[in-house]
Amino acid sequence: MGLRDGVSSTGGGGVSTNIEINGVYSPAKEKAARGGGVFSSRSPPILIRRLRQAIGGAKIKILLSLCILFGVFCIGSKIGTLMGWNPHHDSSVASPSRGGYTILINTWKRNSLLKQAVAHYASCSGADAIHVVWSEIDPPSERLKGYLRNIVLSKSQTAHKPNFRFDLNAEDNLNNRFKPIVDLRTDAIFSVDDDVVVPCPTLDFAFTAWQSAPSTMVGFVPRMHWLDVKDGSPYYNYGGWWSVWWMGTYSMVLSKAAFFHKKYLDIYTNEMPSSIHDYVTRERNCEDIAMSLLVANATGAPPIWVKGKIYEIGSSGISSLNGHSNTRNKCLNDFVSLYGEMPLVSTNAKAVDASREWFW
Repeated sequence: MGLRDGVSSTGGGGVSTNIEINGVYSPAKEKAARGGGVFSSRSPPILIRRLRQAIGGAKIKILLSLCILFGVFCIGSKIGTLMGWNPHHDSSVASPSRGGYTILINTWKRNSLLKQAVAHYASCSGADAIHVVWSEIDPPSERLKGYLRNIVLSKSQTAHKPNFRFDLNAEDNLNNRFKPIVDLRTDAIFSVDDDVVVPCPTLDFAFTAWQSAPSTMVGFVPRMHWLDVKDGSPYYNYGGWWSVWWMGTYSMVLSKAAFFHKKYLDIYTNEMPSSIHDYVTRERNCEDIAMSLLVANATGAPPIWVKGKIYEIGSSGISSLNGHSNTRNKCLNDFVSLYGEMPLVSTNAKAVDASREWFW
């Protein structure tokens, strides 16, 4: 193959290079040689340039998304560390043989409320057992026991029906709600009053939060404390819901609606100072503060407040009595004196179900 360059004058007076192959003029080859071809390597077509730009933009977006996800993961891990949570919790807590939770209902001469509570919690798929703490002088009637057993069977949504039982006590004592229970099949205890109803999805979410920190208390009713001075001496104040709302912190979750590990039933009954038992018996109050102090003393960590709507269906209770706030203040300070220090740890974090919340 021979190549020969020829020179010719263009109509416009310019100079062009004609390329002949075997003596034949080729306009296409001439155009390619001049760099004007459609597939010229020096000047990519507009479509290809735009495609490359789009791919580059997509890569940037993917990279930014990965950075954001990595940041969220790091922040979540840091919060978990600060809260004392352990995502890699003991497998025995979540194993099928120990799955679910035991509902522990404290009741007192409110059979209508008890019926509503048992019917509701029997419908929750995570309920493995339902125990009613009965502290009345007269035992429950056979009619009441039969009714509640039937309602548990009819309301349960699972093939495995919750085990239902009354835990009878010979005397009226608030310490009864924390007595050990033999033959429990779950590690998780959900302690609840007979006039409190927690929707099943909300309860299951709280159980998941508890599984990530099975040594602490996880509940729906936060309370707080703060240090003050009274008569020139340090004094702790007990803060109710409005104090939590105003200050944005809490250090307790009340056992009227809270998860805790079954081991604390034994510790409360057999290892906690008997002076605290006597105090609760005498004052007929503050067993929930005693349990909060016990768990905080054992873990050195704060409880976990779960955000969720709960319903109180009762009309009155101990908290409605005159002087309730002063009684709680006194309980807190007396218990701290018995412990020799303040074990409660404050926090402002809470567990939120992301599937039900807007983040942006």
